Amino acid sequence: MSKMSRCRSVLLVGLLAFTAVPGCISQDNVSQQPVSQQPVSQWLVSPELLGTDKLEIIWRNELPLKQGESLKDLRILGGRIYGLSDRNYMVSLNRENGNVIFSRPVAPVGFPVIGLELYKDELFSIIGNRLVEINPDSGIERRAKHLGFNAVCPAARNSSYFYAAGTDRRVHTLRAGDKVQVFEVAAENDSMITSIVADERFFVFTTDTGNCVSVTSDGPNRLWQFDAAGGIVEPIIKDRNSLFFASKDTNVYRLNIFTGRFIWKYQTGATLEKSPRVTQEVVYQYARTKGLAAIDRKSGDVLWSLAKGVDLLAQADGKAYVITNTAELVVMDNKKAERLYSANLAGVSRYAVNVTDSKIYIADEAGRIACLKPVE
Repeated sequence: MSKMSRCRSVLLVGLLAFTAVPGCISQDNVSQQPVSQQPVSQWLVSPELLGTDKLEIIWRNELPLKQGESLKDLRILGGRIYGLSDRNYMVSLNRENGNVIFSRPVAPVGFPVIGLELYKDELFSIIGNRLVEINPDSGIERRAKHLGFNAVCPAARNSSYFYAAGTDRRVHTLRAGDKVQVFEVAAENDSMITSIVADERFFVFTTDTGNCVSVTSDGPNRLWQFDAAGGIVEPIIKDRNSLFFASKDTNVYRLNIFTGRFIWKYQTGATLEKSPRVTQEVVYQYARTKGLAAIDRKSGDVLWSLAKGVDLLAQADGKAYVITNTAELVVMDNKKAERLYSANLAGVSRYAVNVTDSKIYIADEAGRIACLKPVE
């Protein structure tokens, strides 16, 4: 059997409804044939960009999608990229080489899939009203628990417990081993929960009225509470000793996650609907009428703002790679607050946010996906 036919058989069995990669181009063909000689239909980025010395293609792939099916979501978890189609077909790719690790349906068409998280060597998600644990190597469901309530945000976990929030405005704490509920908590004002993060010693939940509450991990004991003036957007970000979140009061906040102590806030001047992107040195926040702002992580001062900016694609060596509302890639120098160059990404409609290195993962609804990297 040829490499191409093997690729077709694997992908057709495993990707018929997914998200991130259509057709099937073998890695051998991509590496052996120069980009300049490949058909334009295979490109996700403009020939002009590929002809420069700014970016290079690390890998790319195509997946055969069913007619009318499209890529819905693309995200990075650990060393892999996960895509989900609008028909609930999931594909896992090695983020270093683009090879498919698994591809399979994770839920019937139309079922809500709420979040996808990685804890140590296991994926978990809420599918319908079930808390599901998934083998990250095969995509096969390992265990599942009917929750008895409808979830309102992704679940969180530590080594001992899962934490899941429902339409009953409660966080339900389930033992990790047998999924038996041991306690539940709610905000004092009984507001709807928007997000949860967990640590070994505590978990933190936020609400649509602006409450941010820390509770001991093994019992309903409140440690601290911080109140913003507007609802808090999902997801909140736990990064080292800090907690970052966006509020509909127009501010981005940074708190000490252990004490709840206020560190800084940055006012965007617009109602926020997306959570911040947090890197080691910079926090990026999108506001619909203002664009993307780069905020110094330590001080909370704005470094630059880009009116057309929509989201962060990647960051490395003091440079931010930003996608705009006109499907452009704009590269910003964070220290000099200067625009370095831009490129056309007109074919791109999906992307994964990478806050750890310079690799850029872009895709389209049809399933083409590419990994780009700045030329060093």
